[in-house]
Amino acid sequence: MSERTALITGGTSGIGKAAARTLHERGYRVAVTGQRQESVARARQELPDDVLVLQSDARSPSDIDKLVSEVGRQFGSLTTLFLNAGVNRPMTLENWDESGYDEVFAVNTKGVFFTLVKALPLLADGASVIVTVGIGATRSLTGSSVAAGSHGAVLAMIPTLALELAPRGIRINAVSPGMTDTPMTRASIRTATDDVAGTMTAMAEHNPFGRLATPEDIAGTVAFLASDDAAYITGQEIVVSGGAGLAI
Repeated sequence: MSERTALITGGTSGIGKAAARTLHERGYRVAVTGQRQESVARARQELPDDVLVLQSDARSPSDIDKLVSEVGRQFGSLTTLFLNAGVNRPMTLENWDESGYDEVFAVNTKGVFFTLVKALPLLADGASVIVTVGIGATRSLTGSSVAAGSHGAVLAMIPTLALELAPRGIRINAVSPGMTDTPMTRASIRTATDDVAGTMTAMAEHNPFGRLATPEDIAGTVAFLASDDAAYITGQEIVVSGGAGLAI
């Protein structure tokens, strides 16, 4: 694996974009995906010119096929697959509807699983697969029950997937960010209150470190899991939360 290559789904903003920059700085050839045309256009302007930015919908099997074909044509193989694409639709139990439920599971569970399945032929022996889960899968976040379930389903798959991939030396691990200052976090807060800044300040004050995570905090952990320094780590969840959730 002399050439390091990475595909990052959901890589046009937030954690995915920070991971793209970090891996690119460390010598990786990087491809990222985004669902919305405007986020893709913005990423093409803001990321280094040689980062491949592709529009792809994680809910669509045909889009995943096209994505894998294009990445294979451009890179040949992958040494890192960062499955980061995800959505959240904060709603209370009384407000959930079937279409919202289906969308969250289609992206966060089905999309993650089938992107891995379809990208498997591209993964080099010894490659690293990293999946964004989030601490909401195992801790209470009001209004996020469906998102928690969708991520929790993937988290439950990780140990079995690790055993299935081990004969090729491929590692798979989950990274679970705590509350992170991203566009998605801000949009989620905005569904409940107009005081986004005040809400984020209050959340930061409750964190043991006194701040929210930055996308770069998470990107550093992703880069570690992608590297040879993590060559003997598989089937694990690494929580990056500044100690959030530890107190009784």
